[in-house]
Amino acid sequence: MDQKILDQLERRLGPLHAKQRRGIETDHELRVFGGGLNFFHIENWYTAPIVVKSALRLTGLYRRAQRNAERVAVKDNVIRAANLPDGFDDFTILHISDMHVDMNDGAMRNLAQLLPQLSYDVTVLTGDFRGKTHGPFEATLDGLAKVHAKLTGPVFGVLGNHDTILMVPGLEAMGIRMLLNECEPLVRGNQRIHLAGIDDAHYYRVDNIEKAAAAIPENEFSILLSHTPEIYRQAAHAGFDVLLGGHTHGGQICLPGSIPLTLDSVLPRRMGAGAWQYGNMAGYTSVGVGSCIVPVRLNCPPEITLHHLRRA
Repeated sequence: MDQKILDQLERRLGPLHAKQRRGIETDHELRVFGGGLNFFHIENWYTAPIVVKSALRLTGLYRRAQRNAERVAVKDNVIRAANLPDGFDDFTILHISDMHVDMNDGAMRNLAQLLPQLSYDVTVLTGDFRGKTHGPFEATLDGLAKVHAKLTGPVFGVLGNHDTILMVPGLEAMGIRMLLNECEPLVRGNQRIHLAGIDDAHYYRVDNIEKAAAAIPENEFSILLSHTPEIYRQAAHAGFDVLLGGHTHGGQICLPGSIPLTLDSVLPRRMGAGAWQYGNMAGYTSVGVGSCIVPVRLNCPPEITLHHLRRA
C-alpha cells in the first residue's frame, strides 16, 4: 500500500521530496519506539495522558478542561493591505488548524455544526490533521472527510509535523488542494492574489519558501500557509504580505490571562496566538480546533478564524 502511494507522490511532487519526507518520517518512528538516541521523546512517554489527566483531576479541573476543548469559537480578524486588488476587498478566508481529528470527537462535532453558519470565499487548513505522529491515518481521513463535506468553495491545505506525506493522495482525492512548497493564484475577474504553502518547517524541515514564492510577481499580494509560524522572518523577507499558521495550540493549557506554559516553538510569545505584525507582513497564529496528548484546554479555547481582507 505504501509503495503505491509513494509512486503517486513521486509523480505528484517529484522523487526527491517524496523520498526525503518519507525517509525522515521512518527515522522519526524509530526514535519514537526506542530505536534511536531520543528514547525519551514525548511520543515515547506512553503515560503522558495519564499524568496530565491525574494532575488535572487533583486540581479539580479535568471535567472543565474537557468541556473547554469541545467549545470551538469563531474569531474574526481583519487584514489590511495597500496592494490588495479592489476585487478582493472584503475577501474572506476561513482558517482551520490543528484539528487532530482522531482524538477530538466533541470538537469535531461542534466544528461540523458551526461550518454551515459561516460565510467565506476560501478555506485554508494549516496542518496537524491527525493526533499521533506515526501509525495508521485512515481514521483521520474519515473524520476529515466529514468536516470537508460541510465546507463550501475551494479548500487548500499544508501538512503539519503530525502528518505523514502518505496522507496527501487521500486528502487531494476528497478535494483539498495541498500546497507542498507550491503556489496557486486566486482569481476574481481580471485580478488575482497568490496563495502559497510550504511543507512542515518545524520537525521535518522540508519547507522551501523560495520554491513556493518563485511564481509570484514582485509587489502582487501574497499569502503564505505554514503549519508553524516559526519561519516568520524568512516569509517576511521573501515578500509575503500575510502568514497564516498554527502549531502552538496557544499553549493549550494556560494560566489565567491566556498565558501559555509552553508553545513548543522557537517563537516570540506575542506570536504564539492570534494576530501579530512583523515588518510589513501581517501574521496570524491559530490556537487550533483540536488538542494534543489529551483533549483538554484551560484558558485557551479552540477556534476557527475568519480573515477579512481589506484595502488599506
